[in-house]
Amino acid sequence: MRLMIIVSLLLCLACASLAQRRRPAPAAQPKQPPTEKKIFPYQYTIDELPNGLHLITIPTDYPNLVALYIVVRTGSRNEPEPGKSGYAHLFEHLMFRGSEHYTGEQRNEILKRAGVDDNAYTTDDRTVFHEVFSKEDMDKILELESDRFQHLKYDQNGYKTETKAVLGEFNKNSANPSEKIFEVLRAAAFKKHTYEHTTMGFIKDIEDMPNQYDYSLQFYNRYYRPENTYITVVGDVQHDAVLAMVKKYFGNWQRGNFSPQILGEPQQTAPREEHIDWPSPSLPYVDVAFRGPAYSDTEKDHAALDLLQSYAFGENSELYQKLVLKEQKVDSLDTSFSDRLDPELFYVEARVKDEKDINYVRDQILATFKRYTTELIPQDKLNQTRSRMRYSFALSLNSSEAIASTLAEYIALRGTPETINKLYALYDQITPEDIRAAAAKYFVDNNRTIVTLTSKAKGGAE
Repeated sequence: MRLMIIVSLLLCLACASLAQRRRPAPAAQPKQPPTEKKIFPYQYTIDELPNGLHLITIPTDYPNLVALYIVVRTGSRNEPEPGKSGYAHLFEHLMFRGSEHYTGEQRNEILKRAGVDDNAYTTDDRTVFHEVFSKEDMDKILELESDRFQHLKYDQNGYKTETKAVLGEFNKNSANPSEKIFEVLRAAAFKKHTYEHTTMGFIKDIEDMPNQYDYSLQFYNRYYRPENTYITVVGDVQHDAVLAMVKKYFGNWQRGNFSPQILGEPQQTAPREEHIDWPSPSLPYVDVAFRGPAYSDTEKDHAALDLLQSYAFGENSELYQKLVLKEQKVDSLDTSFSDRLDPELFYVEARVKDEKDINYVRDQILATFKRYTTELIPQDKLNQTRSRMRYSFALSLNSSEAIASTLAEYIALRGTPETINKLYALYDQITPEDIRAAAAKYFVDNNRTIVTLTSKAKGGAE
């Protein structure tokens, strides 16, 4: 079934494209809206419990296996209090310490016997706890999850152990030039909004975490609430059975009432630059960033810049071909423009082979940003870019876990898989003029931040 869905999707797209080439509409007729093509082909059900908890159930024909992704709509964005950054990520750790009815060791032993793949991650806008297991273990897994989400239990010693683990993780990340330059880029580009710090938090706050046991309990009480949580179940399941289990284990979870006051970021009034003198041998880095819009499945700006990102800075772009392949001045060229609840950075990072070329590489990146503020992308190139994005997304949905993992981001943003269909329908509406207008709006000097990194030490690269 899954293969037939993907193949049917690709054949429909190919046939539509061929038909369009063979049968152009007469010039005198008005343009018709594009035929809706559902990029997310799976049937789903969304249930909201009286306490505000949402359950999204997606049956698939992948036999026996079930992917459970629990999305807490709390990330480092939800840390507006001074001195209290990094707690969303800390709870990614603390949630494995144990609960009222199961110690961490007991929980691990149960999951090990069942062969469960169990992990978690944190981003700016969400914390996600996920497991893959056999369907016969679902009842027990949901019981374990409900206990830690409603009755997490950790003492001060266990708390301090996890804060030390977080500090070690921060130090490890900061020893990576690419991680450090991103940390500095965020702090330079944002001054009021909580995107100023990375998911890890500020180092001074992490160092103080061992003293904040009482605050950690407050953080858990605020954010680990049913109205802030989406349970996504994908796999060999039946909706009614899943809903009955979720009601059984999560139905008595008490709703909270906390809403964080997150400051908006003021308009930037001048370009910003920072430089990092790296103490150990490393290749130079240059990051060029512009402040862009928040995620939207209705407004065109973010979707237009998504398409431009792939066309202008991806591996098929002229810039990549020039700097990486032809001139070989750069050994990696990466771009990022994430889907976020609030306005985020569109940035390009280059690792340069020779320090003497760092300004040249920076200028080439800047010239590419500037180029598309006035120049139109050819329509055929835009169509090809759009097609590659669509095919890549469709082919990525190749397992229950892949489906659940992909959905987690969109569930945190809009609470429904339907936002994916709306987004890809919006991509189909984007014109070269829309992309040029978005580039001209956001790629201006006052939205720009540049961070460079060079090594003070002589020697080989990292």
